Amino acid sequence: MAVEEFKQLQAHLNAQVIGQPSLTLSILIALLADGHLLVEGPPGLAKTRAVNSLSDGIEADFHRVQFTPDLLPADLTGTDIYRPETGEFIFQKGPLFHNLVLADEINRAPAKVQSALLEAMAERQITVGNTTYKLSELFLVMATQNPLEQEGTYPLPEAQLDRFLMHVEIDYPDAETELEILRLTRSEAIKTAKPIVKRLTQDDIAKARAEIMNIHLAPALENYIVQLIMATRRPENYDAELAQWIEFGGSPRATIALERCARSHAWLNGRDFVGPDDVQAVLHNVLRHRIILSYQAQAEGVNANAVLDKIVKLVPVA
Repeated sequence: MAVEEFKQLQAHLNAQVIGQPSLTLSILIALLADGHLLVEGPPGLAKTRAVNSLSDGIEADFHRVQFTPDLLPADLTGTDIYRPETGEFIFQKGPLFHNLVLADEINRAPAKVQSALLEAMAERQITVGNTTYKLSELFLVMATQNPLEQEGTYPLPEAQLDRFLMHVEIDYPDAETELEILRLTRSEAIKTAKPIVKRLTQDDIAKARAEIMNIHLAPALENYIVQLIMATRRPENYDAELAQWIEFGGSPRATIALERCARSHAWLNGRDFVGPDDVQAVLHNVLRHRIILSYQAQAEGVNANAVLDKIVKLVPVA
């Protein structure tokens, strides 16, 4: 599978989502690493547009779900509907049976709805009544959170956050980028036709995933990945101050996610091997939501990004 085709898709995303290269790169990495994405940022930063643009570039179904406090699990999974004319129950599929799902403002819905979504993410199946339905091989959830307003929200528990491959933080663009956005939206208002982009098939994605898992990862670099995770679990072995900041570290799921994201990052950059730079490039997005900080860290104004910066400095590259 040619990396160039995915680079073209990345260029298409960057042209449609101006000023958010980290978001578009993370979406592609999640797609290639077969994981899900949690995006946190203020409203109006093209989170919905990003997933919609991705659906233009691959042969996949896209569905957006606006999470609200009155949403029910059946609104996501689907439900059995009684047909009086036949006397039978027919299963009506919900939005989770699409390939690409945008869970907009996931923290607006109560825990039972969040758990219905996260179960599908982890198990790739949905159980309604006594019947289990398999989801598509290509299934990517991008969930969004708004950090500006927390009243009336239901924060995701730490164990459920661990289901997301990456947690990406985005912020407002600068003045120059804002001007580009203004010009893009003005041109779109004049031209109704969508830009032409070569669509990748689901078979193309499956082949790319197989290639990624076969690129070279040296044993020394495997050990480096493990030591980065160990530094979040046993910080006292690395630094006394770090030990005071971390309450709980990353799970084995974090180790797997870090390796797969690093592989995807290397492949997208045209390399057939994984280097330390690939691991460090994805480290923050992979671990940001998986480490739980202590009260002391919060009192000192230390966030997860600062903790991860310190870990990168403390853990020697193999």
